[in-house]
Amino acid sequence: MNITRENIDELNAVVKVDIAKDDYSQKVEKILKDYRKTANIPGFRKGHVPMGLVKRQYGQAVLVDEVNKLLQDALNKYLTEEKLDVLGNPLPKEQEDFNWEKENYSFEFELGLSPKFDVDLKTKKPITHYHIIADDKMIDNQIKTIQKQYGKLISKTEVGKEDMLTGTFKNEAEGIESTASFSVDQIAEENQSIFIGKKVGENLSLKTKGLFKEDHDLMEYLKVDHDKAHGLDVEVSFDISEVNIQEPADLDQELFDKLFGKDAITNVTELRDKIKTESEGQFEQQSNQQLLNDVTEAMIENTKFELPKEFLQKWIQKTGENPLTEEEAQEEYKNSEKGLRYQLIEGKIIEENKLQVQFDEIKKQTGDRIKSQMAQFGQLNPTEKEVDDITARILSNEEEVKKLSEQIMNQKLLEFFKKNANLKEKEISYEDFVKEVYN
Repeated sequence: MNITRENIDELNAVVKVDIAKDDYSQKVEKILKDYRKTANIPGFRKGHVPMGLVKRQYGQAVLVDEVNKLLQDALNKYLTEEKLDVLGNPLPKEQEDFNWEKENYSFEFELGLSPKFDVDLKTKKPITHYHIIADDKMIDNQIKTIQKQYGKLISKTEVGKEDMLTGTFKNEAEGIESTASFSVDQIAEENQSIFIGKKVGENLSLKTKGLFKEDHDLMEYLKVDHDKAHGLDVEVSFDISEVNIQEPADLDQELFDKLFGKDAITNVTELRDKIKTESEGQFEQQSNQQLLNDVTEAMIENTKFELPKEFLQKWIQKTGENPLTEEEAQEEYKNSEKGLRYQLIEGKIIEENKLQVQFDEIKKQTGDRIKSQMAQFGQLNPTEKEVDDITARILSNEEEVKKLSEQIMNQKLLEFFKKNANLKEKEISYEDFVKEVYN
């Protein structure tokens, strides 16, 4: 067997594999002899079928199978020994005059080679690392929400702007008869005046189109399906059966204990500090994810290299689950090119900085999460065997191991970027963060 390579350019090569009869003949003969012992051919006793007949019936199929096995093993070994970093998989070149009746064979494969490039994390333009804070406005709104949630309903006879209504919507022709509770604030502003000042027991005639601020509310309160809710334009009656206003809960020790446990906090200042700390802990996850996103975009933008585009388009066209046209493959490549570029950049960062995830790290993180979850259910001191047994069950699932590995790798990359990328810190409220990032 002989393997040679012709480098077309820095990103493309052709590998030629020559296979001679001596490379495969002994293996083929052995398999055919085994077939002869077990072949069940009418007119011959088992084990006494003429070898010539066995070769005529099975010879070429066995030959093709063994040559292909030999070819794949040799090609994989060659790529490993030569340390060739290929993209996709080798693509066999078509041979119009190929003939299995010959004794010696030659096969050619196209290779797409990974480009050589350097990654410079010190981008000219610094990347913003957001530190999202819970400002006074947000904390005030959170406290109001808590007070409302733990407050009590007080019955009224007349509808006010901040009240809750209970009543029944009816339209016999449309099959609507639904009792619902909702706040006046959910009604579209131009329709709120229809309700305000009305009394318990009154019957209102309403147009469904634009009744609520959100059309989806019609699904819940009128019990109509999704498609019908959008653009529903009929008249319904509404009988007011209850009017309630929610009196906010007092900010006292009873409320604090309900929220956080007995005497965990004892005054409003401590409540505000607690809300701030917990909110900013949650915001940190968003900030970290945004940093990963922004660094990813910056790396793709600032790390320039060519890809074996024509090879990759051909590979996409020929190796997918369903055959693609040339135009479809070009579109698929266009959609996936950005992701491929970052995979190469990320792989280089991981390799050069030894950020690989070790199995012990996956095992430890899994064990720590199990202990944390058990503690939430009151099991504060599980035995090492209990944790190990649960860990082993989780890690027997390949998908779970893959997910955990990706999470750990993301954390490693995040810490690496925080230390090495060109970042500028920016303190910002959550409201302003949403406006700046998502608008």
